[in-house]
Amino acid sequence: MSFKTPDLCDAFEGELGKTVRVVAPMFKSYGARAAFSGRIVTLKLFEDNALVRTTFGEDGKGKVLVIDGGGSMRCALVGDLLAVMAQKNGWEGVIVYGCIRDSAEINTIDIGVRALDTHPQRSIKRGTGERDLAVTFGGVRFNPGEFLYADEDGVLVSSQALI
Repeated sequence: MSFKTPDLCDAFEGELGKTVRVVAPMFKSYGARAAFSGRIVTLKLFEDNALVRTTFGEDGKGKVLVIDGGGSMRCALVGDLLAVMAQKNGWEGVIVYGCIRDSAEINTIDIGVRALDTHPQRSIKRGTGERDLAVTFGGVRFNPGEFLYADEDGVLVSSQALI
């Protein structure tokens, strides 16, 4: 399933801002998969990645995890061990509104990763946070069950499948 986000923007130009939303260009690209897409699963948490581990432990075929980490730059929410777990369980990719760590290792794993930056410190693990609720960052609302498309040019969210 090949796509380019600029082509999707052109094809759905009349739907931009409605059905198709473009995320502000704020993420750095990691992982060996440059482009990825899938149905959105959301987490809202702050400096606690226990829910990330639980979620990546589930079947992720055809899914993208969107983590609203509050934009924290004080610790990492995803590291190489979680990225390997996600890849083994079929996750297409992850968007982290926060930081990751072990970026060199993550860049060798067949998964798409977008994050604000890297940070060497791990997060706490209290199990706090929420799952499957609408989250908003980058000027876009991410609703569970909607579709996300990410490539070298950006990130799109759509209420319907585009490809």
